[in-house]
Amino acid sequence: MDQNVKKVLFIVNKYAGIGYQSKVEGKIIDTCEAYNVECAIEFTTGPGHAIELAQGASGKGFQQVIAVGGDGTSNEVAQGLIHTGMPMGIIPRGSGNGLARHLGIPLKTSDAITQLFNSKVLSIDTFRVNGKLSLNVSGIGFDGHITNLFGVKSTRGLVGYIMLTIQEFLKFQEFQTEIYTQGETFKRDAFIIAIANSSQYGNNAKIAPAASVCDGLLHVNIVKKVPVFRIDFVYSFFTGNLGKSSFCEIIETQSLQLKTAKPIAYHVDGEPCGLQDTFMIELIPSALRVLVPNSAPKKSIL
Repeated sequence: MDQNVKKVLFIVNKYAGIGYQSKVEGKIIDTCEAYNVECAIEFTTGPGHAIELAQGASGKGFQQVIAVGGDGTSNEVAQGLIHTGMPMGIIPRGSGNGLARHLGIPLKTSDAITQLFNSKVLSIDTFRVNGKLSLNVSGIGFDGHITNLFGVKSTRGLVGYIMLTIQEFLKFQEFQTEIYTQGETFKRDAFIIAIANSSQYGNNAKIAPAASVCDGLLHVNIVKKVPVFRIDFVYSFFTGNLGKSSFCEIIETQSLQLKTAKPIAYHVDGEPCGLQDTFMIELIPSALRVLVPNSAPKKSIL
């Protein structure tokens, strides 16, 4: 964090991940006091509130805004800050924390708070799916289907997500889609179409191992339905070798349009978005300034 920064807003989603712990608030206050930084803590009250809080930060004299929550919270804060030049920080408190993991931000809350004061500002790409802002990974197909179902579940967390995925896997079938990219049109049958700005969904499950938030490209992984006995495919998510699988086709582009034969479920940064049959996707290069640790490995962000 720049030594000239003296006033920081923390936007906290109490319901992200495993929920809120009061000691988080105390750690934020104590750390800011130690670095002679004035802080304010605002708790979100519902969907869209983080956008409103972030949009009003500059007018109240704040110089940085910190999202305390999961990828959905970061997404909302980013909606309020995109194109403003004001940096956003992340204290990961979600279930997957895909963007934070990609950027090398510590997952331990106390370390993530302290790391804010040993960080640099990175201008990252974002993109839109049917007008909805995405920072990390959005998806059409099976992952969208699971996200839409998971969004109405009362029990959250990785175990619940895995159980739901297993239950729905056999039911969900590949879908037909026509894909238009820059200068090319082709048809595919797909189980998942993942549009990645960063490398992973979360929990180190890397859907696009070569993706970067700074390369000016979207990494689109067209995934076929995998036989249930191919456990090695699941393993490849966590080894960074998914791009080598014969079940995947990864294309790099700045924009694309998809037309599906029937309405298909989709998600944006893990937030359910219902069903559509037409998808307009476009990169927004270097649109958001984000705090990343000085110690973050270069390969994780570039």
